[in-house]
Amino acid sequence: VTAIHPKRMLAFLNHFIIHTTRFLNKFSCVCEQKLLDLNHRIQKLEVTMNILEAKLASIPGLENVTVEQATPQQPPATNLPAVTAGDDQAPSETEPALPEAPPTLTVSQDPRYMKYFKMINMGVPIEPLRNKVLMDGLDPNLLSTPDAPAPPLTQQESSESSFGRRETIMMSLATN
Repeated sequence: VTAIHPKRMLAFLNHFIIHTTRFLNKFSCVCEQKLLDLNHRIQKLEVTMNILEAKLASIPGLENVTVEQATPQQPPATNLPAVTAGDDQAPSETEPALPEAPPTLTVSQDPRYMKYFKMINMGVPIEPLRNKVLMDGLDPNLLSTPDAPAPPLTQQESSESSFGRRETIMMSLATN
């Protein structure tokens, strides 16, 4: 087999470099455009969320509202008295009130830990995540037990801004 002439080899290399450079330039432009489109979509979502939060904040008395998840084990209440528009008594006054057990929230459902479990599901290594949880003032050992009951809120966490409460309400509504 004879060797390829140096001028021909140089032409092949130049052709390869030119076409590879064009491909990489086009690929980078397409990637940049897709990232820009994604950035615009995220900005639209943020604006929509801010509007929704403002609307929720304008509703008086929403600060203390919590949404309970219905459990499928509860039998439907069939023998409750019917209440008409003319009744002065509420059904809770006629029947003794049953004490409701507070819903048990697992660590993976706790809004304080929810973002960390999403990161774990996305493949983030647990060790750096434990450091982040510790820096945020939470217990990093709970990352290994997602079905354990969530720890109670501290006084500082319970007196958070109303944004945290609305976020919790919206997340629990989204899971229903």
